[in-house]
Amino acid sequence: MDLFLDPEAGKPLTAQLYEQLRHSITRGRLLPGDQLVPSRQLADELGVSRHTVTTAYSRLVAEGYAEGRAGGGSVVASASPAPPKEAGPAAALRPSPRFAGWSPYFRRPPYGCRFDLRAGLPDPALFPAALWRRRVADAVVAEHALYGDPAGKIRLRRAIAAWIARSRSVAATEDTIVITCGAQHAIDLVTRILLEPGDCVAVEDPGYVPAVRLFEALGARVAAVPVDDQGLVVDLLPPSARIVYVTPSHQYPLGMTMSMARRRALLRWAERHDAAVIEDDYDTEFRYVDRPLEPLQTLDAAGRVVYVGSFSKTFSPSVRLGFAVVPQPLAEPIAALRQLIDWHPPITMQTALADFIEDGLLDKHIRRSRRVYAERHHILTEALSGPLAGHLSARSPNAGLHVTAVLREGLRENDVLHAAARHGIVTSGLSDCFYTAPPQSGLLIGFGAVSITGLPVALRILGRILAS
Repeated sequence: MDLFLDPEAGKPLTAQLYEQLRHSITRGRLLPGDQLVPSRQLADELGVSRHTVTTAYSRLVAEGYAEGRAGGGSVVASASPAPPKEAGPAAALRPSPRFAGWSPYFRRPPYGCRFDLRAGLPDPALFPAALWRRRVADAVVAEHALYGDPAGKIRLRRAIAAWIARSRSVAATEDTIVITCGAQHAIDLVTRILLEPGDCVAVEDPGYVPAVRLFEALGARVAAVPVDDQGLVVDLLPPSARIVYVTPSHQYPLGMTMSMARRRALLRWAERHDAAVIEDDYDTEFRYVDRPLEPLQTLDAAGRVVYVGSFSKTFSPSVRLGFAVVPQPLAEPIAALRQLIDWHPPITMQTALADFIEDGLLDKHIRRSRRVYAERHHILTEALSGPLAGHLSARSPNAGLHVTAVLREGLRENDVLHAAARHGIVTSGLSDCFYTAPPQSGLLIGFGAVSITGLPVALRILGRILAS
């Protein structure tokens, strides 16, 4: 712990030392039982007499902040007195108006939560911890303590290019892939490179709230565009949009798949209006009924689509790795921007993930996860078409780790959410996903993080809440 004494402060050095030590104790920097630095050593470090230190220590002992220990030395007392009332730290700075009132969108579930039914959460119990631990340990030994490529390790970029080619039919090379800390980070980098402040970004309405907030944080004008059962309504796109952000594989939050006709219409629109399309291939790995359509990136002949993805749901959110497949002219500027922000992705994690992909372990993990999630998806959809049908109407429940259900007329979303929380269930409301369109009341019921035995229990409790 650093202590700072100022001979020109107009206050005795003993008093300065006492006050700094007392503040460290009362504010938790020094905990009960912590050893205070021996007086002779501290006097040498501070360049003061030992008497100055022992006097300050004696005062701390006399006031109950410290106590002597048999064999010499002083420690923080086990029951220090309450801190004296004092003014809190100065807080002159305030966020700019653009960020006033902001708080994190996604928080940990409250204490007492039994069932976490929020959307988009994978099951941590499925994570292959032992296999991953060995790969990370090997990577720690293999890698040197050097700075890396801001675009990511070539080996991982090659592995991802091969993986998305066989699993998603996405055409990419290591030169058109940038490794990121998830899909949201990829969207951030791409948007910074493509937009000037005040440019227009078109988003789905309802849509993915974190992406909308990110565009606003970057100074973009956000234009909300309605969706229907075929996805984004292309005819309603504003001509001024420089970027169109879409989730065509599994629209968030409603779940429909963008039709092939709409995909082709969107690409034609982008070419006519000289716009970019950010394709967030959300939940494409977890489909339970129909097969996915070709990605926009595969259909794109003009090089206007940026394809972003992550390993948060397919592998683990804690790994914090994702990627962007970008047209060639964007690759170098995005890598340069990444270097300015945080230099490069974590090298050890990149090496471990490359091993995982190359050895076929990621594909094996996804196949296993898909079987588990398919069973849970069946339980939820059966409940929504059975016991819960009188209260909830499911929307496009064919893919992903959640099903969106609209509440019947007369049920208030906030009342349902609060009642569920009192019974140990946390889930998400549909109305928060609307930007300008009139919000609908509903629930985003996630099933990824709840066990096969826990999910039926949670749904029975939810049914009783809705019926009450």
